[in-house]
Amino acid sequence: MELRITAKNIELTPTVRQLIESKLGKLDRHLPDIREYKVEIAQEKTRATKQHFVVQLTIDSHGTLLRGAERGEDLPAAINKVASVMNRQIERFKGKLYEKGRGNSLARGEFEEEAPPVGKVVKVKRFAVKPMSAAEAIDQMELLGHDFFLFFNADSDELNLLYRRHDGDYGLIEPEMG
Repeated sequence: MELRITAKNIELTPTVRQLIESKLGKLDRHLPDIREYKVEIAQEKTRATKQHFVVQLTIDSHGTLLRGAERGEDLPAAINKVASVMNRQIERFKGKLYEKGRGNSLARGEFEEEAPPVGKVVKVKRFAVKPMSAAEAIDQMELLGHDFFLFFNADSDELNLLYRRHDGDYGLIEPEMG
């Protein structure tokens, strides 16, 4: 298991690192095949005192990504909140596997929208894709908490984009060369 911690506008002390490792160790009990934890910590200057610290956690469990982000008044509170959110995500993920009677074979990869709505490309993200059905893509998108998901459609042998519509249903974009 690999643990990557990045800090922005805050010093990463041994005490904070120990707290993170302690909380992640508890998650490891519920999902033992975790390959990597990616923790991003930031301190932001906001008017709301209960929102100063942001902790974002991404877990890679053999290609399945689970992600959660929480804010808190202090760093330990934000870490506790995100650990709780990830615990629920793991339980939900395990429940979906149980309901569908399949192994741990959801999509690989994550695509984060971090660029401003107008402007230049400020971040490029690469991720591995594997063939899957549209139903598996919906599961992966929901687990990541995103509004869209790029995947390789096993039925059409093409890249497709799945997105959440305003009415709660999903849309599927199948590109054509023009």
